[in-house]
Amino acid sequence: MNFDLVDRAKNYLLDKIGAGPNVAIIMGSGLSAVDEILAGPHRIHYMSIPHFPLPKVPGHRGQVVFGRVGKLQVVVFEGRVHSYEGNTMAEVTFCTRVIGRLGAKSLILTNASGAINPDFARGHLMLITDHINLLGANPLTGPNEDRWGPRFVDQTEVYDLGLREKLKGAGQYCGIHLCEGVYAAMAGPTYETPAEVRFLRTIGADAVGMSTVPEAIVARHMGVRVAGLSMLANVAAGISGKPIDHSEVLDVATEITAELGMLLQRFLETYEA
Repeated sequence: MNFDLVDRAKNYLLDKIGAGPNVAIIMGSGLSAVDEILAGPHRIHYMSIPHFPLPKVPGHRGQVVFGRVGKLQVVVFEGRVHSYEGNTMAEVTFCTRVIGRLGAKSLILTNASGAINPDFARGHLMLITDHINLLGANPLTGPNEDRWGPRFVDQTEVYDLGLREKLKGAGQYCGIHLCEGVYAAMAGPTYETPAEVRFLRTIGADAVGMSTVPEAIVARHMGVRVAGLSMLANVAAGISGKPIDHSEVLDVATEITAELGMLLQRFLETYEA
């Protein structure tokens, strides 16, 4: 990925924001109204940002919103691009690179996923404890940009324990149950077969989706703390006995957005920069 292209996008946003954010959030499918927790929000469409990839999947607005929660400067990216759309890993993680260059200390990644763990139900929020990368690609493949981070990145604790504890505390305060589990990333765009779901459960996955992992890897490469939240939008194939449709994902996202907004607002109110 070109360092200069990322910095052009970063400089454009800094000119609009005025100061780098303390916390950045990337929203997944249908999860957009969370920006309502921000005071004095200002919106910019992705197409206005130099070199910024544009999402084409329904449920991804493609805009960045920045504002404040208490004393915190927060930036929310509503929508992401995926590799199954034909994007390179550099394009998939361009937003995360920009976030790192903006100086954000923490990144909250959200997504819509399918529940594999039989104890998890549709409509629950899962706090990601770890991931399994089955995308067939790693965003750090190729020449390393030393100005971003080291060649070899430790993955012992991709999802920061301190951020996870703060999110759990926020959930308890708001009366929101957070289950915890391992997220598996598959390439998509097809949903998984029942045999693949059985395989994923066997290797330790609790939920499955088509995003998040490349962004988490890149954020850690740049020294940004990461937390991940999966909205369990459906029960994975072969468990419920029903076919899966993207409209179902968007419907559940709409239902759970208010809950996610409350959770994130409490988290940000108690966040220590």
